[in-house]
Formats: sequence, structure tokens, C-alpha cells
Amino acid sequence: MRISAKAQNACIALLELARSYEDGQPVRIRTIAEAHGISPRFLVQILQQLKGAGFVISTRGASGGYRLAMSPDEIDLASILRLVDGPLEMFLEPAALPASRVLREAWQEVAEAETRMLSAISLADLAERLDAQPQAMYFI
Repeated sequence: MRISAKAQNACIALLELARSYEDGQPVRIRTIAEAHGISPRFLVQILQQLKGAGFVISTRGASGGYRLAMSPDEIDLASILRLVDGPLEMFLEPAALPASRVLREAWQEVAEAETRMLSAISLADLAERLDAQPQAMYFI
């Protein structure tokens, strides 16, 4: 499975918004960009695509930013990847020979399992995992 940089950054941005979902406050693009080393210009494009798909809401003004348009429980990884990178299906050539047919069936099973797993992981799950991670310590 290959994930584009755009899809990776979309997941990161949505994860940050999921962590702020309960307080209802918008998160600024600059905050996400600086925390994760993402170009703010690239992040704006990603968030506009996510907004167009109904995943996020934007608020203008000095205290503006982005927030999730729905609960983090309702957004799964498969939905994000489909939006950003397109269909998750594998493009396999028709198989004429028995060995090729068997391999094609195996690849299809892998793709279906992958899609099921991605659909089962929500932003809420990822936020919970992230919150359980030990915090980095910095020494001077």
C-alpha cells in the first residue's frame, strides 16, 4: 500500500482537528503546519479539499481556523484516503493462466482486507493512540 504525501498530511491535519474537537475551537493552519513540518500553502490546499467534501468547517477572522464538521468517530482512514488519493481498489490485469488467476485472487483478498482495516480505524481511535504516546522530552 502506498500513501501519498498529500494523503499523509490530510490524515495528520484531521488528527489534529480531532484532538481539538471537544473544545470546539478552530485550529489555525499555522499551528498544524509548524507542529508537523508541513508547508502552510500545501496544507491550505488539503484543507480546502477536505472542506469541499464536508470533513471540515472553516471560520474566518482573528480567532478563525478549521474544525471537524462531524465527530471523529464518523471519519475513518479509508474515507480520507479515497477522497485524497482516489479509489482504494487494486488495478489488476485480467488473468488468463491459472497461476495468474490464483495470484490475482490473492491480491484482491489483500486489497479487501486492507480496505476493511482502514474503514475500522477512525480519527477518534488515532487520537486516543496519539494521546497514549509518551511525550517527547527536550534537554538543553
